[in-house]
Amino acid sequence: MSRKTDSVPDLVTAARGGSPRAVARLISLVEDASPLLREVMAALAPHTGSARLIGVTGSPGVGKSTTTNALVAELRRRGERVGVLAVDPSSPFSGGALLGDRVRMSDHATDSGVFIRSMASRGHLGGLSWSTPQAVRVLDAAGFDTVVIETVGVGQSEVEIAALADTTLVLLAPGMGDGIQAAKAGILEIGDLFVVNKADRDGAASVARDLRAMLTLAERGPDGWQPEIVKTVASVGTGLDELADALDRHQVWLEDTGHLARRRTRRAREEVQAIALEAVRARWGEVGDRGRLEELAAQVAAGTIDPYAAADALVAAS
Repeated sequence: MSRKTDSVPDLVTAARGGSPRAVARLISLVEDASPLLREVMAALAPHTGSARLIGVTGSPGVGKSTTTNALVAELRRRGERVGVLAVDPSSPFSGGALLGDRVRMSDHATDSGVFIRSMASRGHLGGLSWSTPQAVRVLDAAGFDTVVIETVGVGQSEVEIAALADTTLVLLAPGMGDGIQAAKAGILEIGDLFVVNKADRDGAASVARDLRAMLTLAERGPDGWQPEIVKTVASVGTGLDELADALDRHQVWLEDTGHLARRRTRRAREEVQAIALEAVRARWGEVGDRGRLEELAAQVAAGTIDPYAAADALVAAS
């Protein structure tokens, strides 16, 4: 199909039939905020909800892409179709993905059971692109068993992956001060599984021990999941079978306790709120509403009205 003759129903049918080109085209429509986006999401909705969503995050240099590459290989060995969304920092000039994870994951370039897409974060602070949830829906509807979302990194504001994924993997590595950073960045709360990568290096056992001690002190509910710690050397594939087994155990726990349904409902709620807020912002950007916003802003600056009252007035006018 050429772009000129593409129709949403044709693209969805082709994507569900295994066409990587159709999947790529649908994700492009998502990233470009195409006028067809609402039609795309409506067509995909009946086919979503089956894929397992795994988030991979961690500080730069811990081996996120290498681990993702090795995890994909292990999941493929187990017969799963895998989609990967690698969210890269944006180029300040083009706005496109800067690191190009597809290059680093070239081992799977000829595997029809793997689809890899780099997405630019475009300055979004949460470590994810604003369009990532919709891109996940494309891969889910296309029939991938597992979707892996690799984020830019982890930090004070980069914890959105925990809201998007069913299971969040937090990667650490020896020699990077990750034990202290884990507590600072709050990743003890977002991690379902912790991976000490580069475990063949000195200090790996110490990182695992310190992490285990901190997790022991962390408060968990009576039915809360107790995060596991897995050691890997992703560059040579060591420990990836144990990691895949741990992922399976967490998925079973999610399903058995009802947490999976609750997480996905929360995720949908936040997605709906984000879309609604974006629609409101777009409305305020229109000529008439923009004038009203400027008028209210001038009144706030002059002290004739407070910002809460101004916000109420703006919302009421919408």
